[in-house]
Amino acid sequence: MNNISIKCLKSEKIQSGTCHGQFLINSLRPGQGITIGNQLRRVLLGDLGGIAISAVRIAGVSHEFSTIPGVREDILEILLNLKGIVLKSKTQEKQFGRLKVQGPSVITADLIELPSNLEIVNPNHYIATISTLNSLEIEFKFEYGVGYKLASQTFSDEADNYLQLDTIFMPVQKVDFKIENVYDTANNITERLFLDIWTNGSITPNEALESASKIIIDLFTLLINNKDTTENHQLETKTRTTRIEPYTNIAIEELQLSVRAYNCLKKAQINTVGDLLQYSPEKLQELKNFGRKSADEVFSTLKAKLGISLV
Repeated sequence: MNNISIKCLKSEKIQSGTCHGQFLINSLRPGQGITIGNQLRRVLLGDLGGIAISAVRIAGVSHEFSTIPGVREDILEILLNLKGIVLKSKTQEKQFGRLKVQGPSVITADLIELPSNLEIVNPNHYIATISTLNSLEIEFKFEYGVGYKLASQTFSDEADNYLQLDTIFMPVQKVDFKIENVYDTANNITERLFLDIWTNGSITPNEALESASKIIIDLFTLLINNKDTTENHQLETKTRTTRIEPYTNIAIEELQLSVRAYNCLKKAQINTVGDLLQYSPEKLQELKNFGRKSADEVFSTLKAKLGISLV
């Protein structure tokens, strides 16, 4: 254990600002390679945060199926192109940017006016083409997050007319690892772990690995320090968790609800059975457009499929 070491074998930038790094962890005991590799891979892909465009407001556009005179792309194509813009930021606060271009012109990401603490990693990324003297004006909302966020509705606020985007915050695009056995002169076996990390360029693979390692350390530190005060409290918590835990991560799609009930739950950010169990029957019926019929459907489905009763 004392001889474990980590070495960066490769660090390079590839197309469109994407970064690749390869790391070697030596002198692991048999079985430790798969444990460390799996843990790092899951944290790198799921727990690191980033900043991205979460919503836009386009002058003269009322919905995402619109077109703009003189602009080659329709609104859906423009929104799709905007998702490919990679940013890095010195802060996690919500920020705003602006783009105003007079045609004819080819519009790329470097034309966006940004706050001083925001930077575009791929400034040559294509957005749209204006073929006439018309202009294109867009306001951007930049948000920090972890994982991804689905656009819950077309407009975040009717007064603001911001079009929501399906937002990917994850800075790590891909992680691979492989394990090799090493035999010494006494035929003792150790393992070495090769870890390959690809990022979108907003952070380097070295920074990603360091951040993931800190998250893992902090998680297990919390587990060590989180001690219950009494044995009765431990027993009560364990009993309560055992009844609910098997269902908490089941997506509501698995319940196969009607379209109306499903859409109402999704709009209320109820994505799993665990989220649903946070609502009392009375609170559930207070959701917009969620009537008694939808409530009865949810109650009967939970009872039939999972044996859970909310009433």
